[in-house]
Amino acid sequence: MSNEDIPVVIFCGGEGTRMRGGTLTKKELVEIGGRPIIWHVMRIFSAHGFNRFVLPLGYEAQQLRRYFLDYEAMTRDFTITLGNHSGDIAFRGPEQHPEWAVSLVDTGLRTDKAGRIARVVDYLTADRFFVTYGDGVGDVDLTALLAFHRAHGKLVTITAIQPKHYQYGIMDAAEDGFVRQYVQYPELPYWINAGFMVFERATLEWMRGGDAQALETGVLQELIAAGEVMMYRHGGFWQSMDTLKDANDLERLWQQGAPWRVWE
Repeated sequence: MSNEDIPVVIFCGGEGTRMRGGTLTKKELVEIGGRPIIWHVMRIFSAHGFNRFVLPLGYEAQQLRRYFLDYEAMTRDFTITLGNHSGDIAFRGPEQHPEWAVSLVDTGLRTDKAGRIARVVDYLTADRFFVTYGDGVGDVDLTALLAFHRAHGKLVTITAIQPKHYQYGIMDAAEDGFVRQYVQYPELPYWINAGFMVFERATLEWMRGGDAQALETGVLQELIAAGEVMMYRHGGFWQSMDTLKDANDLERLWQQGAPWRVWE
């Protein structure tokens, strides 16, 4: 199976509640460096030869549909023939990335993540598929991730990162309130889910519980209990975009060179 055959499911149907109130733009379409964050995610996969994308739509689906329908016209020069019935458009200039096949699929407004995967099963025709989030970027070596997944033989691999610091200071205090120690931004011992997950096709049998079936608190828990989940440790850059502050931080990093920019 070549990389070209492996589809990439990108979650983009949620409401993005932590971004709402600061922008009317759907979170996955908030721009970093003049391009939506979901475009950055797609460029990361495309840099490793994965160019088939499946987008399970939900909340504000029309924004994503419009973006991709207008994609070529808004990003390339073109000549349009007017005054006849054809309305032919000739795009000019070089393409900015390999050819992408992007499937946009209505998966319901309130459907949970495992339910959304189940709803796009007709588009998952390969032996395995990637699953990730539309708001997280990193310099993850997807080629090494896939090799790790193939080598261990389990059904699922989750890319994990170790947060460098907790965002607040922590105190160690006695019962009477006497502070023994205060540490600002302590390093954490935990590994967290960074997305960039690989699923074998057999996992689709675990996702037939309907629209309310959760992924992280449902299907993955069952797969872990069955001994079918492995963790791929990523020690490089990773950042999610949950808030407008995160978007501002990513914009600043983009201007400084963008550590997640693994494409030419």
